[in-house]
Order: sequence, then structure tokens, then C-alpha cells
Amino acid sequence: MCPKEQSNTAIEPADAAVRRSVAPVICYPNEALPKPNLKFYRSLRNGAKKTAEVIVPARDAASFTVPAGHFFRITSVEGPQVGDLNLWNAQDLSERFFSGKTRALHGTHVTTGERLWSSLPHLRPMATIVDDTLNWYGIDEYGGSVHDVIGTRCDPYTGNLLAGSQYHHCCHSNLTRALADHLGVPLFDAEPHVHDVLNVFMCTGFTRDTGQYFMKASPVRVGDYLEFFAEIDLLGALSACPGGDCSSEHSSDVAACYPLLVEIFAPSQEALKDWCNPPRNAYDRSHGR
Repeated sequence: MCPKEQSNTAIEPADAAVRRSVAPVICYPNEALPKPNLKFYRSLRNGAKKTAEVIVPARDAASFTVPAGHFFRITSVEGPQVGDLNLWNAQDLSERFFSGKTRALHGTHVTTGERLWSSLPHLRPMATIVDDTLNWYGIDEYGGSVHDVIGTRCDPYTGNLLAGSQYHHCCHSNLTRALADHLGVPLFDAEPHVHDVLNVFMCTGFTRDTGQYFMKASPVRVGDYLEFFAEIDLLGALSACPGGDCSSEHSSDVAACYPLLVEIFAPSQEALKDWCNPPRNAYDRSHGR
């Protein structure tokens, strides 16, 4: 039998105001993080040539690869559209984008000069943001900002939990299909590799009263883009979210949706001669034994 529900109403203590007034402390001061050399990256980009492009269809996903030392750009091409991005080490899928640690190091939303970090035990930069046409947005009056690393990705399991639905073109399913197709494996084998995302162009935050995750209409317009430098060989998958600009809802076919464009650019080998991949994290992995 299930245990009976018990009342757990807390009584506010006399010193409640004092406890609330304690000043916050930043968990991971990031002043010691290696600073990306944006001047160097931009010099590489100036001479780079386009080598490939991938169109991500509306309400679907597509995969792409980016060699280390190359750039990739995600662009809104037909209408306001957000995208859910997964990244893996192209040679080792166990090393993948770690949204939680990226959030801890840089904050809830990322922009130019900030990095996407990989999972433990690797914990190194996978990609550096070198250009963001929406970096003017900042933080709005609701606490919203753009390009978040706080949301997970819309998925059919949550949809089923909350609405009893069986919707198959949410971002989790889109990414699963794209990865399965790229690897040539069954969906069941690909799905565990799909992970929490960078919500490209998505405008989100937390409500001040209840602390709930919210979305609002993205400020993205046709021609806006987010561009990265690949620090290691990357396999990427990008879903054009069924929520469109996420102004109303997702996990349905209601919103107007548009494709996204991914372009790859290669600098000259001469320009890259003094550049090298960031090393994996130097922790000795002894864990106290």
C-alpha cells in the first residue's frame, strides 16, 4: 500500500528575513577559465571557405560533421525558428555536450566568447561561440534571454506524462532519428546518446514567482545566425523545434515552423598551423584512492 500523505506545512521562523537576506556566492567563479582568442578566431574566419551545408527541415532534424579547426553557422532562413543542438566527439560518442556544466560555468544563456563544454571525465571546450547576431538582446524585463542551456528538449515522454499524447516530431525524437540515420543503427541504440541541448535562438527564463521554466517568442529573424569554432572533431544534430519561435506551444503541429541552415567553413591549413585541440581535463581520476 502507498503511505498516507502527510501534512508538511512549514512554520516561518522568526529569523526568516535574516536567512533570506544572505548574499549569494557564485558557485564556479570563471575568471580562471582560459579566455578564447576571438581576434585569432576571426582572422581564421576571414579566410575560411564554405565546404558544406545542411538544411534542417521544419519539425525534423539533421546531422552534420565539423572537423576540428573549422567553423559552423546555424542560420534562420525562412522565418523565426528555434533549434535544439546536440554535439558529440565524432570519434567517441561518450564525449558529448554537457549543458549543465556549461550553464554552471557561463550562466543560463550563452553568447559570443563563451564555450560549449564536454561531459565528464573529458570536460574541455567542444565549440566556441565566435559570432551571435542576437547578442544585443541581453536579459529582458521578464528575465528572459536567448540561446539557453537550461531547457532539456521537448520529448514524447513528457508529452505523454502531461497530455497523454504520442507526438513523434518533438526534438528528442527528431534528434534520435537523425543520429540513428547517421550511425546506421536502430532508434533504440541511438536514443541513449541524445542529451540535453543548446536551445539555439530560443528565448527563455524562469518566472520570478514560481521559478518555472518559461519560453516566449524568439527575437530571431531571417538572416540571424549563431556561429561556432569547432575545438575538436564534431558530430552534430540539430532539430528545428515543432514550437517554431516558441511563442505559444511545442510538441504539436500547431505552430508555424521553418527550416534551419547549417553551414561549414574551412580555414586554410596554413592559418591553422599554430593551433591545437584543447586537451582533455587533467584530473588524475584517482577519486581519493
